[in-house]
Amino acid sequence: MLLNELRDYNASLLQTNLFKDYCPNGVQVEGRAEVRRIATGVTASQHVLDAAIAWGADAILVHHGYFWRNEEATIVGIKKNRIAQLLRNDVSLLAYHLPLDAHAELGNNAQLGKLLGLVEQGRFGEQNIAWLGSLAQPRTLTQFTQQITHDLQRAPQVIGEGNKNIRKVAWCSGGAQGYFEAAIAQGADAYITGEISEQNFHLANETGVAFIAAGHHATERFGIQALGEHLAKQFGLEHRFFDQNNPV
Repeated sequence: MLLNELRDYNASLLQTNLFKDYCPNGVQVEGRAEVRRIATGVTASQHVLDAAIAWGADAILVHHGYFWRNEEATIVGIKKNRIAQLLRNDVSLLAYHLPLDAHAELGNNAQLGKLLGLVEQGRFGEQNIAWLGSLAQPRTLTQFTQQITHDLQRAPQVIGEGNKNIRKVAWCSGGAQGYFEAAIAQGADAYITGEISEQNFHLANETGVAFIAAGHHATERFGIQALGEHLAKQFGLEHRFFDQNNPV
């Protein structure tokens, strides 16, 4: 397919026009016009670019791309190296941030909830990006933590009593610790996100609502893979996901 067809399809699928984001969604670096092989990754790091280009990718799709709001605009240092690598190889970079978090089927939160066996019951937060749901069967916080460790292949940081029963769960992938109070207001027994801030510890202790920091990277690995698999099936493209272990 053509790059502009891929761009337009993704814009419609993810409804990028509905989001006020911190970075441009869509084509960030333009490469060759025809796309046969797509690579996906969480972040457009040098490691992911090198691996994808060595595989022969025509376009690389990521959740965390470039040109973030308030970052230095000059193309120097690692940004220069990354963009030069893309331009030298005529490979496109497409990035989808908040639209990929929010998508009802392919998004990070949809995929995280599916992986953990959470049944969606509603949305909350800015642009309805955070999710609320429940476990089919209640389990203790210790048991739920063990499941998360197994499913994400990473031990989360947990604030809460291990014997507390968990049924109603709120979640938002990545750095969404700021939604913890909103999750509490929704009646959640536990809130899952990627990162934790100092004040979250006190809020969890004083409200009795468990806080689970499961990793920014770990909670955002699944949406971009789902998007890549969808595109491969829809358009007969080759797809490969390139991961980079990140403990954060």
